Amino acid sequence: MVIGRDVLSRTMIAHDPVTAYNASPRLVSSPNVVVIGDVGSGKSSLTKTVYVIRPLLLNKRRACTFDKKDRGGEGEYAELARAYGHEPIKFAVDGTGTRLNLLDPMISRGTGMVGQMQLLNVVARLAREDQALNEWEEEALRAALRRTVAEHQEGRTPTLADVLPNLSRVADMDDYAGLSPQAIDALHQAGLSVRFTLNTLLQDYGGLLDGETSKNVDLRGKLTVFDISQLPDQGPAVPAVMAIGHMWLLGRLREDRGWATNCIYEEGWHIAAGPSAQLARSNQKLSRGLGLSNVFVFHKGTDIPPGSPGMAMIQEAQTVHVHRQTLREDALWAARTFAFGTDTAQQIERLADGHHIFKYASRPETLVQHIRSPWETQITDTDEAFKAAAGIQG
Repeated sequence: MVIGRDVLSRTMIAHDPVTAYNASPRLVSSPNVVVIGDVGSGKSSLTKTVYVIRPLLLNKRRACTFDKKDRGGEGEYAELARAYGHEPIKFAVDGTGTRLNLLDPMISRGTGMVGQMQLLNVVARLAREDQALNEWEEEALRAALRRTVAEHQEGRTPTLADVLPNLSRVADMDDYAGLSPQAIDALHQAGLSVRFTLNTLLQDYGGLLDGETSKNVDLRGKLTVFDISQLPDQGPAVPAVMAIGHMWLLGRLREDRGWATNCIYEEGWHIAAGPSAQLARSNQKLSRGLGLSNVFVFHKGTDIPPGSPGMAMIQEAQTVHVHRQTLREDALWAARTFAFGTDTAQQIERLADGHHIFKYASRPETLVQHIRSPWETQITDTDEAFKAAAGIQG
């Protein structure tokens, strides 16, 4: 996949993480990608061109993106999605967007109740600002989920709202008949605690997580866009949708073998920090077996906590594109994390728009100028709103 040209030698630079991972012997140990850069440095244009538009020209290749950047009331990938014949899947907290049912078997396809429990645990933890459930609360949630699934075995698909009343009735289940009164009370209190957490979540985000999954959610196209641009930056909405979408995509890939998929996480720190990162990392081995290449797009790597599962995912990525990082500490972080040469940090601070440091596996880094065709430039332009406001013709 052509990326651009080497600034020094003026020769073409080409790389595709999927091809490199599937080569024999392997050229990279992981198909995952990291793209980092300041606003306006060219990282979004590179991501759209190299990891969406160009791969989609190939057979058995597709892309899925979580689109966080707002452009006129919708995400910046909206036009690109329509160019491939699909409307973006748009999310909102006011009930006007798409709904996702955490218990939808399409999401947990291939993992069953284990996958459902993983998602419920992640969402509950997100609602508590990354405070994990304790062992009693996890047991209560697991028991409530079992009862809910059993109650709806012959009927409709249960939803998150169906789990809530069962969290108040955990202690009366036959499984716990032999427990002491103190243990029964502790389990009951744990169930109530989780119920209150999820009840608050549904009150705040009912239009997003309450009810059956919307019928417009379809991952069968060459390009699927989850438009999360209208979701609030603060709170659990964005990382919850990313975690659910990640699980859904894995479920789809299990039944649709033979495809290679690039999954782009714009503002990827949402999936690389907190409980969502733990879920995503636990699925890394599975992702590789299903032909999934995760592309994490960040403003700066210093947002990711050291030693976190998210940091581990970044360090495992074998393909790196670093655009301009104006702040010295961010440039130093990139140079240190990706083992660049000693003078590269200063170079990163001064990179021109559309230029970046490219590296894959243990090969030396290269200064690359990204080159786009006129059509690619038009469809990947993220400055339209600014140009329109200034009266500039695009």
